[in-house]
Amino acid sequence: MAKDGVHDPANPAIKLLQEPAEALAKLPPDAVGNRVRWVQALEQGLIAPRTNILPDTKIKVLDQDVIMPRTGEMPMVRFPHKQHTEWLDCSNCHEQLFKSKAGGTKQMNMFQILQGEYCGVCHGAVSFPLTECKRCHSVERK
Repeated sequence: MAKDGVHDPANPAIKLLQEPAEALAKLPPDAVGNRVRWVQALEQGLIAPRTNILPDTKIKVLDQDVIMPRTGEMPMVRFPHKQHTEWLDCSNCHEQLFKSKAGGTKQMNMFQILQGEYCGVCHGAVSFPLTECKRCHSVERK
């Protein structure tokens, strides 16, 4: 980190920080992004992320998948609420990014997502990259 151009190498506290490669080495590997399968790490109990900042926030894990059929010729998108709500409170995405009511988010498209809107707020930044199409577009049309 002393040579990454982000951290101050003159700061004595840099010696207290763990190198990212060392910190991530014991987590399930991925071939893309930051090279960690975060959901798998969570499911295996290797990490225990904070789900909220304020202690009074009630976290509700929602085990429900939503299928998004408006994907043109691509396979449909399966959105797994469980994996997302184990990390985040519903209010992180609803109502600002997505409407709670089915069909309420009308104009979402890949151009907007690639521009950092909707799913692109996290995917491509803190989650797996948007180049991994099949991770979301996973439901074949019958």
